Amino acid sequence: MRPLSVHHLAVEVRDLDRAERFYAQVLGLPVIERHADAEGHPRAIWLALGEEGVFLALEKAEAGRSPRLGGTPGWHCVALAISPEDRTSWEGKLEEAGHPVERRTRFTIYTRDPDGALVGLSHHPVPFDP
Repeated sequence: MRPLSVHHLAVEVRDLDRAERFYAQVLGLPVIERHADAEGHPRAIWLALGEEGVFLALEKAEAGRSPRLGGTPGWHCVALAISPEDRTSWEGKLEEAGHPVERRTRFTIYTRDPDGALVGLSHHPVPFDP
């Protein structure tokens, strides 16, 4: 059997438009598909990730049900790959878009999406050398 690889990641969001602005406009992930519920209302937006066929699904949270909040078990963070040369530019872009970097390591900067999910931009294994 081959080792498993990522097919897609999914994140529940309260507001699809707001989430799309962050993931598509701020982070630059291209929209590849949009999905509607049985009544024709927007239900999900799929955005391409780097590998062929791998995507991030923004799924509208069901009414009356809260998306998972920090401090409970589950996925902790999604980290997207950047080059170390682009790190400073990404920090500025995130700040300008209202998503400031909340912590840094030698390899990764971390911010929050509009619903508070942790998003890392990482250039591991190459450390940042300003």
